[in-house]
Amino acid sequence: MIKFVLFLFCFASALTLSVSESKSASVQPHAAESFSVGYIQMKTAANCSYLVVISTSCSSPKFTTDKIGITFGDANGNQVYEPRLDDPISRTFEQCSSDTFQIDGACASPICYVYLYRSGAEEGWEPESVKIYGYNSEPITFDFNTSIPNGTWYGYNLCETPSSSYQLSPQKWFMSLVLGSVLSFWL
Repeated sequence: MIKFVLFLFCFASALTLSVSESKSASVQPHAAESFSVGYIQMKTAANCSYLVVISTSCSSPKFTTDKIGITFGDANGNQVYEPRLDDPISRTFEQCSSDTFQIDGACASPICYVYLYRSGAEEGWEPESVKIYGYNSEPITFDFNTSIPNGTWYGYNLCETPSSSYQLSPQKWFMSLVLGSVLSFWL
């Protein structure tokens, strides 16, 4: 009986290490692997309102004439898309400033991903952060502090399926099994 309890303890320890390892990893903005804007436009119905605050870094150029778009959503497939946030006349996305947008779209909760899209000849527009006040959820802030590549959806996807954060890799399963077996024979 003691051997079995010890085996379970070793297994639970490995599981705990695996979960804490996946949550403590530093996440950086990245290019979206695949994204279909046309699908988003057809699928979503405008029925919730969001307040989106985009802060432009002081490292960014004084202003940009590039076209800037955004998409965000939740793990359930609810997506919000706004193709054009920029407005050169009102001088959006100036250096060291914040711009606030009201965007309507599908009801997404909690928001777990955001991607920005930049299109234009200029280089160097650097968002500092994107903060989204959403439907039925706490506000969420995504820190960028990097320039957005031209013609690419670029940002974060922090969405997890309920079971994905608790899965052990085959190596960790094996390690737990071996460690538990060795300790159970030792005692």
